[in-house]
Amino acid sequence: MSVVISGLSEDQQKKLYSLLGHVRLHLLYKASVHGFTAAAFHSHCDKQGATVIVAYNAAGFVFGAYTSKDYTQCGEDIKDETAFLYSISAEGNKPLRVAGISGQCAFTDGATGPNYGALLFLHEDGPAVQSKPGTGFHFQAAAMHGGDLALTEFEVYRVEGLGDLLAKPWRNIQWTAERKQQLMNSILNYKSCIKTVNQARVLLVGPVGAGKSSFFNSINSAFRGNMTSQAIAGTAGTSVTTQFRTYTIKAGKGGGALPLILCDTMGLEENADTGLDIEDLVNIHKGHIKDRYQFSPSAPLLDSTPGYKRHVTLSDKIHCVVYVVDTCKVSLLTQKMLDKFATIRKKTNQLGIPQILLMTKVEEACPLVAEDLKNVYRSVYIQRKARQLSESLGIPLTCVLPVKNYSEELDLDQDTDILLFTAVEQMLNYADSFFENLDTEDQEVNDNLELYRSSDHPAPILSRHAEQKIM
Repeated sequence: MSVVISGLSEDQQKKLYSLLGHVRLHLLYKASVHGFTAAAFHSHCDKQGATVIVAYNAAGFVFGAYTSKDYTQCGEDIKDETAFLYSISAEGNKPLRVAGISGQCAFTDGATGPNYGALLFLHEDGPAVQSKPGTGFHFQAAAMHGGDLALTEFEVYRVEGLGDLLAKPWRNIQWTAERKQQLMNSILNYKSCIKTVNQARVLLVGPVGAGKSSFFNSINSAFRGNMTSQAIAGTAGTSVTTQFRTYTIKAGKGGGALPLILCDTMGLEENADTGLDIEDLVNIHKGHIKDRYQFSPSAPLLDSTPGYKRHVTLSDKIHCVVYVVDTCKVSLLTQKMLDKFATIRKKTNQLGIPQILLMTKVEEACPLVAEDLKNVYRSVYIQRKARQLSESLGIPLTCVLPVKNYSEELDLDQDTDILLFTAVEQMLNYADSFFENLDTEDQEVNDNLELYRSSDHPAPILSRHAEQKIM
């Protein structure tokens, strides 16, 4: 799935934000990618709430319209006192803002391109604008678009208010060096309730670019004491990770291994034939896929092919699944992606594996958090995104954890580490829940098998008859 990128320059973004206030923009539609047609516009922009149109022409103008109302193709004239037209030119220092004519409608909600009377975008299903100043809005054509009605690009963004800070945080976090050390000690001293399982195995699952590999690198860096990049991370439109990888974290350079294994895999993509295959994911859950297995884009791993681990123990299985989602893209999750998450959730639930959701890139999603990471649980916007993810994916809000990965920093940060360690502590707690919910007979079988595990003596391969007998 290719990444659709905004055409706005940094200066144009700043000027547009000066008109819209304290908001965040989510790109919904880009005509050069989705098509310069009314049908394409409506398929991506209907029922999206407040939106802003961004039209580009060769004369250097960026102009468009804002409305707080939905596009629904109801065929009626829509009144919106907050609606306005605007224009940003290369020569002007300040953007032009044009309010609607009192008593007149803001736009006609039909099946055409967005029709604001004075400006009809995607005129006749093409890269063009029809301009009729005085219909709904008064403006000078030269100031609005320079008389150039041909479009070089056309975009629509959802406008989401970021709100203010909550009077009280919706979760209480101690942002102290003592708390950081307490979390580190809790993780280092973790022991599972199953005597033969020395390390909890946690699987990271999420869309391409969500930050799974970066999360491992961040945890590894925090425990190592300096920046590391063991897992390959990037910003490509397709998954950078193509293998199943299991990563052990060391407590400092040359230190012992943490009682935790983080498992990384291909990113999810919305189409059924791309990205991580659901059947491969089930095999990972059950412990059947070996480290460094190269995923095939054509078919999932079969029990008869190389890379399939037939005989597994409790230590090989996944004990907690962690979904990783980019906070900036919560509103852009398509129905296909949500359906894929639902399928994974169902299969993971059937195996009795607890699940957590990580919201990454919170500092990019909310300027208030970027200013001070301690605002993460006071940000109205982050709380709203957490609730939206909880409802969309069917995961309790208590299982949704915002985190910040290290991405461009060269030095570690105490507040970042506290969020990361809090997430890891919850993963270990949820792994405990998995162990405690195991059937007693299953525990005994796995314990008996594990007793044979050592570097000198391979575990015995039980016959089918013997397997049936002990089960």
